[in-house]
Amino acid sequence: MQNEHMNNRLYIGNLAFETAEIQISDLFAEAGTVNEANLMQDRTTGQSRGFAFVTMSTPAEAQEAIRLFNGKDLNGRAITVTEARPREDSVGGGPRRQFMKP
Repeated sequence: MQNEHMNNRLYIGNLAFETAEIQISDLFAEAGTVNEANLMQDRTTGQSRGFAFVTMSTPAEAQEAIRLFNGKDLNGRAITVTEARPREDSVGGGPRRQFMKP
C-alpha cells in the first residue's frame, strides 16, 4: 500500500437504523482521534440511511480503525469499514453537484 493513496476519511456501512452518531464516534475513538463523524440521514424523514463517514486525525489511525472495526458487530449488524473514495475518482456519469460547507 502506498502512502500517497492513504486517506483518513472512512466509509462505514451496514449500520443498524437505531445506531446513533455518538455511538459511531465513541467506537472509532478507540482507534484514535475522531475529527468528525457524520451519520447520513434521509432529509425528509430524518431516518438513518444505514451508513456514515468518519474522519480520523491521521491515515494511520484510519487504517487502525479499518483493522479493528471492519466486520465488527454493532447493534446486531456486522459493519463495513473502508476508506472513503473521493467523488472526483468516480467514473462515468455527467457533472455532479458538489455540496460545500460555507
